[in-house]
Amino acid sequence: MRAKATAKYVLISPYKARLVIDLIRGKSVGEALNILDTTPKKASRLIKKVLLSAVANAENNYGLDVDKLYVAKAYVNEGPRLKRIWPRAWGRASRIIRRMSHLTIEVEERE
Repeated sequence: MRAKATAKYVLISPYKARLVIDLIRGKSVGEALNILDTTPKKASRLIKKVLLSAVANAENNYGLDVDKLYVAKAYVNEGPRLKRIWPRAWGRASRIIRRMSHLTIEVEERE
């Protein structure tokens, strides 16, 4: 039985989020939380919220034991892009692309 949590339209580039999410894939929940607490990146704060939500879903919706949970699946998909214009010299304009991500974490009970 897997419990799942997602955060959609998070304003962080998928590349930056994948750097952090690769650190916790396959780890136990306690170990993953320790890793996220000590990682000095913006993505770790966002991923920690999703992980805690997945743990709460596992406990409340499926009655799983929190001490036996591990991160079964963790992935980041690309969301829509915000396109902005930045004024430049000589009346020109440059394009700014702000990338968004969809974060998904699934936790499962280890047997």
